Amino acid sequence: MKRRVCALVAMSGLIATGCSNRPGESTTITVFAAASLQATFTRLGAQFETANPGTTVMFNFGGSSDLVAQLQDGASADVFAAADTVTMDKAVAAGLLSARPAVFATNSMEIAVPPGNPAGVTSFVSLADPGIAVVVCAPQVPCGAATRTVEQNVGVALMPVSEENSVTDVLGKVISGEADAGVVYVSDVISAGDAVDGVPIPTADNATNDYPIGVLKGSTSADDAGEFQAYVLGPEGQQVLAEGGFGTPS
Repeated sequence: MKRRVCALVAMSGLIATGCSNRPGESTTITVFAAASLQATFTRLGAQFETANPGTTVMFNFGGSSDLVAQLQDGASADVFAAADTVTMDKAVAAGLLSARPAVFATNSMEIAVPPGNPAGVTSFVSLADPGIAVVVCAPQVPCGAATRTVEQNVGVALMPVSEENSVTDVLGKVISGEADAGVVYVSDVISAGDAVDGVPIPTADNATNDYPIGVLKGSTSADDAGEFQAYVLGPEGQQVLAEGGFGTPS
């Protein structure tokens, strides 16, 4: 497994050094990842650890813009996975990446409602009804920017009861019953299982984000960080992402 993943890393030009841990060595990889990746990346991290004995993957999930701010403030990490290219471009411009990032998945928007859809939300236009308490992501967060794109595509302006800094916070308010609806990613509706129902947004009106991943310049485990990136881009990673509702990058 190690040898095959290392080959993927070498072919992608991510790093040029060897990949294998010496016997008895242990390595920890810290991954900063968008909140919408929590379910899939937690699963991927466990699989990666099994395939690479002695390696531990630790995650910090949050709003992509918040994660960049943490990194700019000196937070230590090895890998960064963002929920859109705009946020990743900020990390690149700040000199945080050791090499050009790669897009590993896509994600589109969907409306999450409590089970049974008690407010009777039928479409994105429904969310403009003042009688419906809707929660969205803040504009500076990738899911918030995507929601604004859908608003423009549909031709409505939402009046949310709150704007959250991560998509998991939006989902949490729907699950707890604090909101009648929330605009989240398709993957969030899938990961929530029976806790929510989903109201699809037609493709013509929807917004789709590209998700990039990159090894950070300050990584103290660059070889293993490159392996993890290659694993996400490889067949095992792509299968887990597809099962989680993510699309394949073009």
